[in-house]
Amino acid sequence: MTIPESSVSPQPAAVWPQTLVGAGVLLTGLALAFGAIGISSEAGYGGVGPNFLPWLVSGVLTLCGGWILWEARTGGFRELDAPSGAEHAYWPGFVWVSAGLLLNAALIVQLGFVLSCTLCYVLAVQGLRRASGQPSANLPRTWAIDLLTGALIAAPVFWMFTKFLAINLPGLTTTGWL
Repeated sequence: MTIPESSVSPQPAAVWPQTLVGAGVLLTGLALAFGAIGISSEAGYGGVGPNFLPWLVSGVLTLCGGWILWEARTGGFRELDAPSGAEHAYWPGFVWVSAGLLLNAALIVQLGFVLSCTLCYVLAVQGLRRASGQPSANLPRTWAIDLLTGALIAAPVFWMFTKFLAINLPGLTTTGWL
């Protein structure tokens, strides 16, 4: 018995990248599980041992990888929205965001957590604004708002970590407030 050609649908080319992503996630989960084997299971504070989180993450990744792989091999992801955005990457935006991250990493000890994270926020938001084509990206008012917003996000995070959780983050002064 032969199957009519109209009922056999060839798998679209988009299925192979989806299959590779699923296989990559699955292999990452299995690799984490292999690494978790060597971690002590001796219960610590709260009855949970140091191997709990690695096993949890590896289990979830393995489950998600298997699910992605199954979805890809049974016809691909269904009901996907059409791709949005530009056809090609906007490299200047990528440079702005990358500069923010790299400068944050390079200057966090010299400027302190609050100022370096504020700088990171300002540069990343500028890159995202330019990538979305916002005409207000170059206005001084926009830069000032971004600077204030970055500081309003970074300062409470710094205070929460240093004052309430007693985790040392690099500060600009020795007072512990900036």
